[in-house]
Order: sequence, then structure tokens, then C-alpha cells
Amino acid sequence: MPVHPGTLIKNEAAGVTYRQRFTPAQTNLLFLSTGEYTVPPGAHSGRLSLKSEEALLWMWKGAATVNIDGVDYDLAHYDTLYVPKGAEFRISNASADAPAVLWQTSATADHVHPVYHAKFAEVFENEARIRRLKGKNVYLMFDVSEPADKLIAGYTFFEPHARSWPPHNHTDQEEVYIFIQGQGSMEVYENEENLSFVHSVKEGDMVTIPFLNYHPVFSQAEPLPFILCIAGQRYWVGDKNKQFMQGTADKITT
Repeated sequence: MPVHPGTLIKNEAAGVTYRQRFTPAQTNLLFLSTGEYTVPPGAHSGRLSLKSEEALLWMWKGAATVNIDGVDYDLAHYDTLYVPKGAEFRISNASADAPAVLWQTSATADHVHPVYHAKFAEVFENEARIRRLKGKNVYLMFDVSEPADKLIAGYTFFEPHARSWPPHNHTDQEEVYIFIQGQGSMEVYENEENLSFVHSVKEGDMVTIPFLNYHPVFSQAEPLPFILCIAGQRYWVGDKNKQFMQGTADKITT
């Protein structure tokens, strides 16, 4: 057996980090957890696995390669990767100068489904994946056509000075919105008599939406894109209720 030299790792040397942003118990949710990976230039993670959850990895800043069970998936800006329950994965960053930052949204699952790589550059040009509403577009990165237990997800891009309409809530879905650029505001409330406000959301902030909460978003003087990740019954509100797309209802409950 060859003898290899040891390596000194300085205390201040950058390493791969995972920051858990929330778990269900912290946020009145049943299924969803969210965290953030930062992978320095030239670094790679150890082998990772979520034993009881399915997950989506969101390429937020930079680029990265995710190896799942021996297969490489190269993630470009805003790409999304579905990681099956129990699969081993490893994240690496080949860049010489830019860190890679990825979001992870996950939910409890009972079954194993195939890996799915959604390329944002392709979804952005695919009208079948886009839902165009007044003042905003929704890009369905992981739709009901992809097998999963609970997750569906995408990006919503608000134009400046836009708001969600009509207000809606869900009896069978919980959500998280992760704001990835710009700034705006958001409300989460049970009814108009019992409003609770989440003010001045900005890049890197997130808002959780438990069952039966209305959750309008308001953009300000600049575009406001955010990740929307749903766990529960698998549908998107605009596909289930056409009044949502038409803006012809005062409120919608699904």
C-alpha cells in the first residue's frame, strides 16, 4: 500500500457549510424543512443523505455539480434538482474564485422516486411550464408531472409594484417562500380580523405558510423573485381553480 503525506487544514480555511434555516417544529408546519449549503471554490461536501425525506436543491448563487448515487448533475443558475428519499449525494464546486450557494427544501416521504433535473434556461422558454398572471409569472420547476410524495415547486417573478390577487389559502398544502432577490413585503393571516404581518422581506429571507393561511406578496420598486415550495397534496392553485388565473374571485380556498 502506498504511503501518502498528511494535510494541514488551517482553522481559518473555508469549508462546506450547511445552515439549517428551519424545521417543521419551529414553524407550525407538518412536513417542510429548509437549509442552505455554501460550497467554497474548489471544495466538495462529504456524502449526504436524507433518510426519511425527499428534497429539492436550488442553485442560487454560482454553479455546482451534485453527484447522486454515482451520477453527476451540473447545476447552472436557478436550476432545480430533485433528490430521492435515502439517496446519497455530494456537492462540489469547480470554480476557482466563486462560492456556490444552494437552498435545500425537503419534506417527509414514504416512497423513492427518480432523480429529476429541471434546467431553468429550458423552463424559462417552455410555455407549458409557465403560468402568466397579472404582474407576475410562475415557472413550474417541479410539477405534478414529476413523481414525488409531497413536493411541487417553482419560481414566482413579480414585476415592480405588483401584488398577489386574489388572496388564497389551502386546506391541504403548506408552503415556504424563499426570497432570492430584491425586497418587498408579505402578509400571512387566518382572516382579516386576525392579521399578522411579515414586513420588508429581502434577499435570503423566507416565510412559512401553514395550512389555511392567506399569504399575499407585494413587490416594491424592483422585481421580486422567490422560490415557492409546496408540501402536501400535489397541485398548483392556478391549475386547480381557474378563477385564480382570471382574478375573478375575492378569495379562494383549495
